[in-house]
Amino acid sequence: MIAARLAAEYPEALCELNHRNAFELLAATVLSAQTTDVRVNMVTPALFARYPDAAALAGADPGELEEIVRSTGFYQSKARNLIAMATRVLDEFGGDVPTALDDLVTLAGVGRKTANVVRSVAFGLPGLPVDTHVGRLSRRWGLTVADDPVKVEAQLCALLPPAEWGTFSLRTILHGRRVCDAKKPRCAECVLEDLCPASLVPRHRPRRSSSTA
Repeated sequence: MIAARLAAEYPEALCELNHRNAFELLAATVLSAQTTDVRVNMVTPALFARYPDAAALAGADPGELEEIVRSTGFYQSKARNLIAMATRVLDEFGGDVPTALDDLVTLAGVGRKTANVVRSVAFGLPGLPVDTHVGRLSRRWGLTVADDPVKVEAQLCALLPPAEWGTFSLRTILHGRRVCDAKKPRCAECVLEDLCPASLVPRHRPRRSSSTA
């Protein structure tokens, strides 16, 4: 029920990180840690113009790369991760971004969330990225009580067919950004208000909850 309503509300499940291929999405997602997609999108045009592929990024001058990504925060560690990630993609995978989750998480700066973003968005493979929005909304909806993203991922995946994992995550992220704010959720505007155990809308009747995505 929740997935169906989100699909109706957000028919185009879009990743808001600008990219043209899997490598660009991978690099952009590494940069997105602790910052916004808007900020990353301000940086990546210059980044990809200077370093369009794994070979170019693997050979980047660290100082020059740091200046390009500085505004995303934690720029020194992000620059190191980008160079190390590109080097491994080049040396271990022939310059092509791997598709297997077990391979993706061996790359510097890449955890399960980033790996699942790349799998689901760039390759159309099953993957359910759990970021702060997905975790927060899933708990509000009563789909999980877990704080650990890996546990949240496993529980959500058990509720949905694999083909819907990626789109459910993208739509949940959009909903978290546009409606279900962490501090001031706009419950009266929410298409899931009648299903949500955490709804702040006053009621004179028992509130329905949902045990399935």
